[in-house]
Amino acid sequence: MKTYAKKNSGRGKGILCLLVLLVLVAGLYYTALMGLGSDGSGSMSDIKLGLDLAGGVSITYQTVDENPSETDMQDTIYKLKLRVDGYSNEAEVYQEGSNRINVDIPGVSDANKILEELGQPGTLAFKDPDGNVVLTGDDVKDAQPAGKKNQLTGATEYSVSLQLNDEGSQKFAEATEKFVGQAISIVYDGKTVSAPTVKEKITGGNCSIDGQSSYEEASQLASTIRIGSLPLELKEIRSNVVGAKLGQDAISTSLKAGLIGFILVAVLMIAIYWIPGVAAAIALAFYVALVIVFLSAFDITLTLPGIAGIILSIGMAVDANVIIFARIREELAAGRTVKSAIKEGFRRALSAIVDGNVTTLIAAAVLLWRGSGTVKGFAQTLALGIVLSMFTALVVTKLALNALYSIGFQSEKLYGKAKPPKKINFVKKKMVCIICSLAVIAAGFVAMGVYANGSQGSILNYSLEFKGGTSTNVTFNEDMSMDTIHSDVIPLVEEVTGDANVETQKVTGTNEVIIKTRTLSVEERESLNDKLVAAYGVDKENIKADSISATVSSEMKRDAVIAVIVATIFMLIYIWFRFKDIRFATSAVFALVHDVLVVLAFYAITKWSVGNTFIACMLTIVGYSINATIVIFDRIRENMKAMGTRADLADVVNLSINQTLSRSIYTSLTTFIMVFVLFILGVSSIREFAMPLIVGIICGAYSSVFLTGPIWYLMKTKLKAKEQK
Repeated sequence: MKTYAKKNSGRGKGILCLLVLLVLVAGLYYTALMGLGSDGSGSMSDIKLGLDLAGGVSITYQTVDENPSETDMQDTIYKLKLRVDGYSNEAEVYQEGSNRINVDIPGVSDANKILEELGQPGTLAFKDPDGNVVLTGDDVKDAQPAGKKNQLTGATEYSVSLQLNDEGSQKFAEATEKFVGQAISIVYDGKTVSAPTVKEKITGGNCSIDGQSSYEEASQLASTIRIGSLPLELKEIRSNVVGAKLGQDAISTSLKAGLIGFILVAVLMIAIYWIPGVAAAIALAFYVALVIVFLSAFDITLTLPGIAGIILSIGMAVDANVIIFARIREELAAGRTVKSAIKEGFRRALSAIVDGNVTTLIAAAVLLWRGSGTVKGFAQTLALGIVLSMFTALVVTKLALNALYSIGFQSEKLYGKAKPPKKINFVKKKMVCIICSLAVIAAGFVAMGVYANGSQGSILNYSLEFKGGTSTNVTFNEDMSMDTIHSDVIPLVEEVTGDANVETQKVTGTNEVIIKTRTLSVEERESLNDKLVAAYGVDKENIKADSISATVSSEMKRDAVIAVIVATIFMLIYIWFRFKDIRFATSAVFALVHDVLVVLAFYAITKWSVGNTFIACMLTIVGYSINATIVIFDRIRENMKAMGTRADLADVVNLSINQTLSRSIYTSLTTFIMVFVLFILGVSSIREFAMPLIVGIICGAYSSVFLTGPIWYLMKTKLKAKEQK
């Protein structure tokens, strides 16, 4: 009787738990679709969209100096980029002509407000009472508005918190010591905007400019100080609201691809793992809704590559579930009961899941710290995906699986048993695999050499984001819709350029369209003008062309490279610490470098366009590669403990790879499905991102299975042989 009551109680709790989970999933999707409160916060419509999806504000500045140096232009672009990052990580700053700078800020629609907040970029100086310059804008690191309550009066007092660099700190300390009790003026474009009195000597490079009447006034002064650190004085010559670079089809097809991919992955998980697959599908649905809500909550700007990254993360989120379910089947094969196998499966899978995700999270943290622009935006999405996927796998999947068990799905047949691992000798095939990999990488370098000596004169097929191009502004006789631009105008431009990498922007409220292409020759410009006149009756006087610089600046590329190097070092240290053997870390880095070089070879051999998504693509492959490798290393570590020091290392490696082979196949397959559907249904810019990822997924699976373990074995046995001599 007690057993029956206990069984009914467990079933009741299971039903309640499952209902709560389903209600939470439904609630999250309601929030994702409708939002919370009257303002709709937390909904998909509340997510900030990038310039390519929702349009934004485009501002063109011109330098006061008619002939600025290239160095000053690049420094100004870089510092202005750091300034506008406050509006969006996806903001673009690039050179147009010899003395103009374009600023594109996505997700905003009020150009006048942006101009007011951004300020008029000019020259800044801090002057002592004698009129001597104490500091310039170059000495300023940051300036932010601040407010605090006066403990005596209760009134809020507003100020500007000023931070100086090392050189500025020293100069300011000397000046404030000399002029205590006197005013140091802040002069912007020859006009004194503030003259605070020095109360004491200021050291350390941090000080407060008090006496602001409101937060708005403090914010305006802080903005003036920040923008005044630009090397060149700029004046605004035009500003307008631009339409999305891509048509509505880009969003709808990407979302459709995501839905189809999600259904296919859910069906595949259920077909392979049965009841655990159902739990995974619930957790995956929970994960997708959480991502949407958190994108809105954390105010992350979403671009088209961002959508692709999220769809990709759905495939990657399955990985932890696959690891857990494989462990459960192994425990069932070892003779455990279903309930015990579920508990032990989660416990034994924990280290691989944590280590794999922490190493990728380290990479995301470094990219957030050191990256800029699209790199930082990618890192935000990556970090969010990692944290949420760990939570859903370790908490939601566990709750769902235990609830399903309690309801009555307790038969061992519904969970499956692990079959004895295959006996493929991966170690024996190591040299063949290494030679094949080296041959592919070498072919890539040969292709880069051939390409560098060709007409383009560069090692890869760089798009206009990397090497600049031509911006053609066309005023049509009628208001062109974005769909018409994509279906009619872009093919006409591609016919002239022979390049599929064409970007367009529509200036809202006008008939003007901005067409960005690779650098066009005089003949190509003339040909394009003639075709536009013939096709649309455009007045040639209303067609203007200018050279534009790369939107991916040299600083952004440098920051990305440094970030990847630093992230790799930190991941290496973490793996060394966790596995107590630097050879694990070294072989993991070898595999990581291998995957990057193979994908680079793909870009070179196929002449695939290296565009704005290239950096995000490579970073995705780095994270994917290291995560797959950790799973195998975790099993090698476990088997070494179980089999003892006398075990043959080759047997340990082969057994570990064979035991995790199904995980490697299924995880790669689910991720491949998501990206492949995206490639089939996506627009051209999405395909540009998806195809290299498909190569990276296949390559990552190959390197983790065929290279990492054998390379570790090779280093381990070589070192042991040297020690015995």
